[in-house]
Amino acid sequence: AEDSEGRSSLPRTFIRLNDLSGLGTGGRERSGEEASASGGESLPYPEWAPVVFFYLKQTTRPRSWCLKMVSNPYPFIPRTSMLVILLNCVTLGMFHPCEDINCDSERCKILQDFDDFIFAFFAIEMVIKMVALGIFGKKCYLGDTWNRLDFFIVVAGMLEYSLNLQNVSFSAVRTVRVLRPLRAINRVPSMRILVNLLLDTLPMLGNVLLLCFFVFFIFGIVGVQLWSGLLRNRCFVEDNFSFPLSVELGKYYHTENDDESPFICSQPRENGMRDCGSVPKLYEERGMSRLQCNVDMYYYNSTDNTTCVNWNQYYTNCSAGPINPFKGAINFDNICYAWIAIFQVITLEGWVDIMYFVMDAHSFYSFIYFILLIIVSATSWCHQLCGCQ
Repeated sequence: AEDSEGRSSLPRTFIRLNDLSGLGTGGRERSGEEASASGGESLPYPEWAPVVFFYLKQTTRPRSWCLKMVSNPYPFIPRTSMLVILLNCVTLGMFHPCEDINCDSERCKILQDFDDFIFAFFAIEMVIKMVALGIFGKKCYLGDTWNRLDFFIVVAGMLEYSLNLQNVSFSAVRTVRVLRPLRAINRVPSMRILVNLLLDTLPMLGNVLLLCFFVFFIFGIVGVQLWSGLLRNRCFVEDNFSFPLSVELGKYYHTENDDESPFICSQPRENGMRDCGSVPKLYEERGMSRLQCNVDMYYYNSTDNTTCVNWNQYYTNCSAGPINPFKGAINFDNICYAWIAIFQVITLEGWVDIMYFVMDAHSFYSFIYFILLIIVSATSWCHQLCGCQ
């Protein structure tokens, strides 16, 4: 039946059974129309859902208490959350994972108690916000991206505790606690605005990343074509030569710090700055002094306390060795390793050593490659990332 104005006499309010926020389709707009049409009282918090979990209204306890705690006039939870987040940062910094494997020390047990308190606080905070705001919906708890992060951290913590009860080790879940300090972004509005602004500008860096890939690819190909395998060059003894059994020397010349500063030689077909003829003389410890060895192997059996054989003079064959500098990480043997070397060069950390290695093995004029790489990459990218013209 319909009244004189053509409106249905049936109640207009209905709630979708699968909507835990209580809004339904167009719920907030419909609730405002209902309040004005029926002459009912205005909602205490009109920006939030009128009904959540099917029956909890804004004036129904305990939801009314939860709304007071999460709303701006009652900033108890945000301020307390910041203190707990700072406490969590301190406890994470004091935790020693290598020493506290079994957590037997008193310090580790205290830190574990604090960690349990922090997890319980965040879990209770999540429940309070869900009761106050609802779970699913545009302005409900999971409708906000940062709240989803909080939800993920709490659920990961629950999974960690459940695995601990079953004596199951799952270290990947344990690392999620490192994300807890990110909760501070959701509590400080100004910080949240800055982070969102930075995230929004990431797509604009696509052209810079494309230029980065282009420079890496071009310089990487040039490096592989010119210097593939050259940083392995070492000074070996000739194939028909062998040291006496009492002499403990390697098949190729080793420096004192052969990993970070090896003796890289230039093969005859190259025009490098260092050949095997410049291998330094051998020194032997004689008492409190070091003796420089000058004689050759023919005087090996007739040496005394004042003479010794310079075995280094027999490292005359420059050929490819077994390993590259810095534990094999720095080389131009393929495009991937070339990108690693290029990345270290553009960071301007240790790039001079790489340049000297290449100059020793290939040519003095190899420095042009590194100077161009620094000018094209480091300077240009800094100007683009900073927005300079």
